[in-house]
Amino acid sequence: MCGIAGFFGAEPSRTEWLQSMAQALAHRGPDAEGFFQKNGLGLAHRRLSIIDLSEKANQPMTSADGRWVVIFNGELFNFREVAAELHLPLRTSSDTEVLAESLAVEGIDAIHRFNGMFAIAAYDTVNDKLFLIRDRMGVKPLFYCQTSEGFFFASEIKALLRPDPVRRTLSLDPVALSFYLRLGYVPEPYTIWKSVRKFPAGHYLQLHAGQSQWTPYWKLGDQIQPATDSSEPELLDRLDCLLLNAVQLRLISDVPFGILLSGGIDSSLIAAMAQKQAAQPINTFTIGFETASHNEAHHAQQIAAYLGTHHHDEFLTEKQTLSLLPEALVLFDEPFADSSALPMLLVARMARRSVKMVLSGDGGDELFMGYGMYRWIHRLQQPLLRPLHRPLRRLLPLLGDRYRRAARLFEPTSHLHEHVFSQEQYFFSEYEAARLLGNRYCDHHLPIPEVSARKLTSAEQQALWDLQFYLRDDLLVKVDRTTMSVGLECRTPFLDYRLVAFALNLPQSLKMKNGELKILPRKLLRRYLPEKLFSRPKQGFSVPMARWLQGSLNAFMEEMLSETAIKQVGLVNYQYVQKLKRNFYSGHRHLYQRLWNLMVLHHWAKGHLRPE
Repeated sequence: MCGIAGFFGAEPSRTEWLQSMAQALAHRGPDAEGFFQKNGLGLAHRRLSIIDLSEKANQPMTSADGRWVVIFNGELFNFREVAAELHLPLRTSSDTEVLAESLAVEGIDAIHRFNGMFAIAAYDTVNDKLFLIRDRMGVKPLFYCQTSEGFFFASEIKALLRPDPVRRTLSLDPVALSFYLRLGYVPEPYTIWKSVRKFPAGHYLQLHAGQSQWTPYWKLGDQIQPATDSSEPELLDRLDCLLLNAVQLRLISDVPFGILLSGGIDSSLIAAMAQKQAAQPINTFTIGFETASHNEAHHAQQIAAYLGTHHHDEFLTEKQTLSLLPEALVLFDEPFADSSALPMLLVARMARRSVKMVLSGDGGDELFMGYGMYRWIHRLQQPLLRPLHRPLRRLLPLLGDRYRRAARLFEPTSHLHEHVFSQEQYFFSEYEAARLLGNRYCDHHLPIPEVSARKLTSAEQQALWDLQFYLRDDLLVKVDRTTMSVGLECRTPFLDYRLVAFALNLPQSLKMKNGELKILPRKLLRRYLPEKLFSRPKQGFSVPMARWLQGSLNAFMEEMLSETAIKQVGLVNYQYVQKLKRNFYSGHRHLYQRLWNLMVLHHWAKGHLRPE
């Protein structure tokens, strides 16, 4: 796991650009630093040593024939199998060398062999071509900016903004701002800056002689087959085998490792499988909350005790939240309103004191329908319920605050999947975002990935949308930035591309049926744990933000959303924000997420935008 940065076609080639970009990524790779420059090309690398800790495995690394120079962020989990398949003579035991030598044998087509998480820059010295490659599911980040003075790229936006040519291009992207208010994050390919873009997952880019060529090598929609498999016993065995192998591959490490254990289905499966393969107790890590309704720590403790792991836990208090805010809010380089980044940062810090690598259960909810929104999308698409949408929208708010939030789901929209996500997460609806932004509002939307093999149900479409956007640009971003801020690598077994393809072709009845969610993983977990340890409603990894905004975070909210602050930034309508605050204080507690969204936006703007 590392940080990469560089440029191509830049004349003159500036050494100070590379050094500055690498410095901005030092937290991602505290163990080593390396550079390569030639013909307007610059490559910078910061290393977090996980596999082959020797200096011989440092990057940039050159293939034995001298043709390929590579840097990459991530891991190739099947590097030993690839080395055996291609009969590669190796000087090290690192996956970086396997990457370089695979390119020497097969060229860019070698990427189809790799099972991993990665953002790669590979320079062909013979043909003066630079290839940039991002993994299939977008686990590892990569950003880029095309300027008149060259093409620039980096693992994080903060590094990309270091060179002068990039800084000169910067202006706020109103499309990204509109998405942020509705989703709480900025989706691919956008960033908050109009000239800076997220590199698309499952693609590679070839740069040569001033020309660029994009190639998709893997798409989510293409993994879906014409028919789903239906034999439950066989599918349960296949899930067991696939996930066990995915965990096995991701345990390859030359440093101590652990598991982020929330106590839910996914992380419990990962912990059980990892402990089954370990000769000694593995480390497990859990964050709890003082508020009982948000606390799953005792469930994780019971699971850890049953599995016999070496368990660590800490509790996030309101006081700790205040101390974490300054660090947490600047990790993401653009507005990012997922408040679970706060406990995620705390658990990353805790884990880093004992280990250098962890596994997490991210991806399981999207692959196997673990969210309540899948029930909602199914209900909203029922023909018999549609005539009731308008009366429900009017009557539900009369029943109290919980029902006010539910009423929003029945608002008319032509982008139902995006709308259901937005309202399930308590963010702004299209109507509200337009009211807030006025002329700045952009009515852009995110399409469901194209699928030609078969017609998907509404819940399957929602899950596919979540995999393409929510997982990639919220959950994986949260995990990457928080863990890498402390030099900790996080691996995600559920996002093994073979397991993803398997899950996409399961019948919906093995994911969601009669209101029960995540059916097949639950049945699998019974092979590893007593059902009484995990048979309970999903709680999620959220913080008690509504209570905190009326307590220790209230002063911060009033500072960020004061009339002076809002009018100085000049992005949103102050009167509308005032109305939100009044309603929140009067008992509409479901508005907390909208207020947090605006607080994060104005904190970011305060540090990055000049007052209008």
